[in-house]
Amino acid sequence: AVEAVFRSWNGARAIAYRVREKISHDLGTAVNVQAMVFGNRDNNSGTGVGFTRNAATGENKPYGDYLINAQGEDVVAGIRNTEDLDALKRQFPSVHKELLAIFDRLERHYHDMCDTEFTIDQGKLWMLQTRVGKRTGAAALKMAVDMTAGTGKGKQSWKITKKEALMRVNAEHLDQVLHPQFTNKTKAVAKGLAASPGAAVGKVYFTADDAEAAAKSGEAVILVRSETSPEDVHGMMVAKGILTSRGGLVSHAAVVARGWGTPAVVGADAVQIDGKMFRAGDVVVREGDVISLDGTTGEVMLGAMQLTAAEPTKEFQTILKWADEFRKGKLAVRANADTAEDALKAREYGAEGIGLCRTEHMFLAPDRLPVVRRMILASTPAEEMAALEDLRAVQKEDFASLLRAMSGLPVTVRLLDPPLHEFLPNVDELEIKAATSGLDEQERKLLRAAHDWAEVNPMLGTRGVRLGVIKPGLYAMQVRALMQAADQVADEGYEPIVEVMIPLTVTREELALARSWVEGVLVEHSSRLKDKGAGLGKRGARGKKITRPKVTIGTMIETPRAALRADELAEHADFFSFGTNDLTQMTFGFSRDDVESRMMPAYLEAGLLKRNPFETIDQTGVGELVEIAAKRGRKAKRKLKLGVCGEHGGDPESIALFYRA
Repeated sequence: AVEAVFRSWNGARAIAYRVREKISHDLGTAVNVQAMVFGNRDNNSGTGVGFTRNAATGENKPYGDYLINAQGEDVVAGIRNTEDLDALKRQFPSVHKELLAIFDRLERHYHDMCDTEFTIDQGKLWMLQTRVGKRTGAAALKMAVDMTAGTGKGKQSWKITKKEALMRVNAEHLDQVLHPQFTNKTKAVAKGLAASPGAAVGKVYFTADDAEAAAKSGEAVILVRSETSPEDVHGMMVAKGILTSRGGLVSHAAVVARGWGTPAVVGADAVQIDGKMFRAGDVVVREGDVISLDGTTGEVMLGAMQLTAAEPTKEFQTILKWADEFRKGKLAVRANADTAEDALKAREYGAEGIGLCRTEHMFLAPDRLPVVRRMILASTPAEEMAALEDLRAVQKEDFASLLRAMSGLPVTVRLLDPPLHEFLPNVDELEIKAATSGLDEQERKLLRAAHDWAEVNPMLGTRGVRLGVIKPGLYAMQVRALMQAADQVADEGYEPIVEVMIPLTVTREELALARSWVEGVLVEHSSRLKDKGAGLGKRGARGKKITRPKVTIGTMIETPRAALRADELAEHADFFSFGTNDLTQMTFGFSRDDVESRMMPAYLEAGLLKRNPFETIDQTGVGELVEIAAKRGRKAKRKLKLGVCGEHGGDPESIALFYRA
């Protein structure tokens, strides 16, 4: 029996639990040997499980279940219907009274909610074990706040501090209360990567066009694709949830879904798509069938699971307020946002600005994509400038809505980052169409452009600042649109604070050149304002004095070379933002989309990696590069502002490293 306990450490379930809870595989387990008591002697005996508070809601009321004439795991195994503590009070009143007194004693000792197991042996209560109990996000928030107010009376009273309360609530608890949840779930028919939290129920559709048409007719839609591309954006926009059989946590589907707050499961390789149906093992799901997605766990269920809406409680707001009190002056928290709606929601939850606005997302809307393609296909400078001018007009309105929503707070706008082929149709699909029904003239041009811009390794290809070098008018257009938007909202009485971020710079020369483009537009814009007589001292539409926006220029640190040469880059940057996802990919030599679904599980199981470095930053490799860059950058420019964008910015262990740096 002792040997069996030791061996249980390496059981499949134990390993899976440690991976999810980020517990080291090197710790091992322990064995306690103790005398037995028996709950199955007679009908004056029993066994049960009790919680000192409600682990689901956080209510300060003990609850539990027990069985008469039962033993061991019988209660949790579900072999018989259990009875609750109210029934225990009727059947064993003295035992019930003693149990509640022990519950009070345990909470007084641990200053927390406890999970207990007990046995009644011929009328005598025996406590078998206790531990601090697991709880839902809503319960964690309520308990943490309630326990600061005090529990018990007189000398028996106790309470926790605000700081202790904050340490009881983790990011996952907050995430749970912000996203729709399933109240119950059936067995999953497939499982993939949990790409975007939340729960979604809807009918399955396999193309963006079909999804859009179904949504227009009032149906809740789940878009199912092998993988998504910009061509699918119109379907993704209307989908309640997104499921892909391929891709990782930074695939197109994952990034877009997270940006929009759409639940998504990606890389579910058990899902085999065949036309307008998919198989997952023995299960066949056809177009129009209903499925449920849990973007928090990566599970896919057949049928409609019951949903409960997310409504942040007063305890949620209290915890955020306390967190701000302790954090103030040490760390600032901003949001990723590309729309005014997202920005307003972020501000509501306490964001102190926008840390990353991905301008490429503004190009993906169905009415903008053709204009982007017109710019790519332009055969003369005049055609290109005409397309850029059309893009400037729509980007200006996008930027203006963001700056209004974040008035008085900084908005960091990253200039276009992805390679241009991402805005073009899929080459394979166009070639199939060419071989079957044929292409029109526009489609033939798009196919040629897709071939011209295709790259063997796009992540290391023509993207970021390199794109600006090849098409300098593109970045100038974006900065011009941004400044015109800033002045427009300033005239309205808002207070725009603009930060322009250059992506993927590697050398001092690159950043100096890119900064000169931005500053050139700023000078041109300022001169134009003077000619028009615009100036300070006037009052805007909201009655406030107009103040022209302050603009700072910075860069992303996404490559090992940029991190090591941070002192040189700091000469031309007002701030750094670490793109730790790309920095991790380039430091490890991992392609995230490929390794997470194929190689990563094997590496984690074999102990070759202790953590997924894309979820928690690699402290000794990537983390050291961040520390080196921070030190060298600040040495060159003492007041250099540092930030992080990406998933690592929401991971507690990673945040601890950034704080130290």
